[in-house]
Amino acid sequence: MDDVNAEPKLEKASKSKEPIFDVYSKKAKYLFHKLKMTPFIILGDKMKKREDQYYTLKKELKQARMSMSYEMYLSNIIFYSILAGLVGAVLGLIVAFLVIVVIGLPDQITNLTFTSKMAWILDFKELIVGAIIFIFLTLALGGTTLILFMLYPKFLVGERKGAIDRNLPSAVTFMYALSRSGMNIIELFRALSASRYTYGEVSREIEVILRDMDYFGNDLRTALHNISELTPSDKFQDLMYNLLTVIDSGGDIPTYFRDKSEQYAQSAKYEQKGFLETLALIAESYVTAFVAGPLFIIIMGVMMSVMGSDTMLSLYAIVYMVIPVGSFMFVFMIGIMTPGASGEPPLLPTKKLLPDEIELPPEDDPDFKNFKSFVKSRKRLAFRKVLKDPLKTIKEKPTNILIITGPIALIILIASVLSALQAPNFIDFIDDRIVYAIYIIIVPLAFFHEMKNFKQKRMQNQIPDFLKKLASTNQTGMALRDSIALMARSKIGHLSKQIRLVWKDIDWGLDINTSLARFSNRIRTHTVVRAITLITKANESSGDVGEVLLVAARDASFEQEMGKERSTNMLIYIVIIYISFMVFVGVVYVISTTFLAEMANAAEQMAASGAQGGGFMEEFDINVFNRLFFHAAVIQGVCSGLIGGVMGEGSVLSGLKHSTIMLTVAYLLFTLAVL
Repeated sequence: MDDVNAEPKLEKASKSKEPIFDVYSKKAKYLFHKLKMTPFIILGDKMKKREDQYYTLKKELKQARMSMSYEMYLSNIIFYSILAGLVGAVLGLIVAFLVIVVIGLPDQITNLTFTSKMAWILDFKELIVGAIIFIFLTLALGGTTLILFMLYPKFLVGERKGAIDRNLPSAVTFMYALSRSGMNIIELFRALSASRYTYGEVSREIEVILRDMDYFGNDLRTALHNISELTPSDKFQDLMYNLLTVIDSGGDIPTYFRDKSEQYAQSAKYEQKGFLETLALIAESYVTAFVAGPLFIIIMGVMMSVMGSDTMLSLYAIVYMVIPVGSFMFVFMIGIMTPGASGEPPLLPTKKLLPDEIELPPEDDPDFKNFKSFVKSRKRLAFRKVLKDPLKTIKEKPTNILIITGPIALIILIASVLSALQAPNFIDFIDDRIVYAIYIIIVPLAFFHEMKNFKQKRMQNQIPDFLKKLASTNQTGMALRDSIALMARSKIGHLSKQIRLVWKDIDWGLDINTSLARFSNRIRTHTVVRAITLITKANESSGDVGEVLLVAARDASFEQEMGKERSTNMLIYIVIIYISFMVFVGVVYVISTTFLAEMANAAEQMAASGAQGGGFMEEFDINVFNRLFFHAAVIQGVCSGLIGGVMGEGSVLSGLKHSTIMLTVAYLLFTLAVL
């Protein structure tokens, strides 16, 4: 096949018909657009006349980056609130009819008595009740819709503010490094705007500055002033105001960004110190409120039950509601409070050498056989890759294992329930199977998550040294390509294999930036993503990246230091959680094997002697309490483990290993020594 014609034919062959999902998606977007425009056509002119009254809403819509004018948004608020109110009115009529005519009014209403002056109300009680239901549902649906519409922009503004503040320190470091390499402020903003994958909402704010200049004809000073007035982040506003002052006074921009970078680093240390102190307080509160507290209440409940009080409902509420719900509230609260980057690191964009799918040309095409052979070769290579590492997708994203373990656990539970229906004791039979199902779900997930975490940490710990070595070789006059080649030949620990893969990509014809982006996507940590983004942008502007590499190395070292400080400080509280759980299980075990065992013996002796009037002793069943304590220990173990993971490493999945250990302790103790 002619090489000159191969690429156009490949592009032509790769074109396929538009998927049916995209067709319906476009239709849905068009319909949604019409739904937004209809209220504006009806009410838009009236809303424009009240612009001054809605200045705050207008600003919030801009800060939230909602692509909707304030008059259109207000029109939608009024229109859909009225529509929701009408729906509520119809529902009110239906409910009123059902309550008054079909079901009938309750006795508490029909038997009401009034004074002689107010007795006339009883003649209209059906009408009054119906009116109350009608008005309540109308106002409830309409008012709720109105409130939600009004609060939605505030919610988006708060979300964007948090995202900007999280990414701003690393974005300032990015701007400092590129300004040191000789990039002017406009080019620097363009580079930051193009790095939305890494810097998120900060890049979107910078994009507004560039749009203000490129499309509205404003100069840099005016654009900086405008974004300072509109940004939801006070930190970003301060950064832009001070940058404006530096530009007006002719100050040194790289020095300004360096000072700001150091300021944010120092601020991050203080914030982490305060966060760790708060986390310590939360850990103590959790141990007190959801470990020691439930244990005390359980002991008191057992004592009161022995004396004849009916406290089983409160014990069930503590074990099955308070402990799990309270624990998950703590997990959620810690997740919200945790500073810094969170979530899955972004994948950097890379150039595709070939399309994902290739459509074969017609059979009468002379190149049909070549294309068919090419497609078969790709499929064979993909199949061999899967055979070589069948667990690759699970190693890259451990939660994918739930696709396998989830159905297995569900099948075991269903089969166990069906088998337990014929067992003499349903609950005792099903308990063990539930624990097995929990093991099937959390043990493989914990294993693959910890394996991925261990691999990432092991390589990330070597990133600062790798960047420093690259910087030192680059500062001697060696090009970045040659520096990578030198690093690929040297041994730098667990990162060596990845560096050799980078050099292999370059040697096979990929450009340096694409090779480094592929390297970042393989390791996929926030630190590596930021470092590679910084290096590739500097490499695009100039080949002199020595200073940039040093800045990236310092940023990676700082991130590593902050992570180690958190792990070290939180280790003691993870130990405290383990100790408190052991105390919980130990006390419950002692109660079951001593106090309750004696009570059970006493009940048996009374029953054997034929004594009457034993009250509670006649109905005492130690198995009920043992089962409740077993469930309490299992639930407490799983929840405490998750809390330990969130506190120590900032991840719920990291707590699964703690949950597995505690669950095993509780299960073995009760299975072997109690039940």
